Amino acid sequence: MEFTSADLKNYFDEVIEMIEEEKDYLCELDRKLGDGDHGVTMSIGWQAAKEMIDGDLKDEDDCGKISMIVGKTFLNAVGSSVGPLYATGLMRGAKTVKKKTVLNDDDLAEYWLAFVNGVQERGQAKAGDKTMMDTLEPFGEAFQVKFESANEFIPAFDHALGFARKGMESTKEMISQKGRSSRLGERSVGFQDPGATSAYLMLLTFLAYVKNKSAQVS
Repeated sequence: MEFTSADLKNYFDEVIEMIEEEKDYLCELDRKLGDGDHGVTMSIGWQAAKEMIDGDLKDEDDCGKISMIVGKTFLNAVGSSVGPLYATGLMRGAKTVKKKTVLNDDDLAEYWLAFVNGVQERGQAKAGDKTMMDTLEPFGEAFQVKFESANEFIPAFDHALGFARKGMESTKEMISQKGRSSRLGERSVGFQDPGATSAYLMLLTFLAYVKNKSAQVS
């Protein structure tokens, strides 16, 4: 499939809309484990990105530059730990598509694997710690295996999203090992991690976008 710079901006726009719709839900999850502001924090970061997409990036067609600037904008807008994590993912992904205006399956695969690896390296968390990596790590591993065997992006992404969902849902039974919620110890059991949830929703939004685009083309 072909994924253009306009598609990348459109996808980010859909993430922005999704975060606004899910903001209260993400805050409710976070009230069980942290400050209760995860949805608001994500909204602040993505609304800043929206201003940039609608402004300076309006006529930009370099996918790498778009993702890099969105990542930096998110980082500057969000002071909490989630800012550097998402920013690093977006900026690592940006480096893989530098100076490209149209992305193919291989480009998209490289972008998302770089995103996952960037978040993991920056946060130093792993599956089992009750963080967004409980979504992203199983997603990345399943996606890489499936894509390398079939070399088709959408089926591989769809396949991996099932592992991402299981990872997200598994955080309900975990004891938090990272961040402020780790202070709760065993009291953190029984609640789904908000970071794992927002990460899953971003992946889900991307799959919905590329599936819809593919259906329109066919």
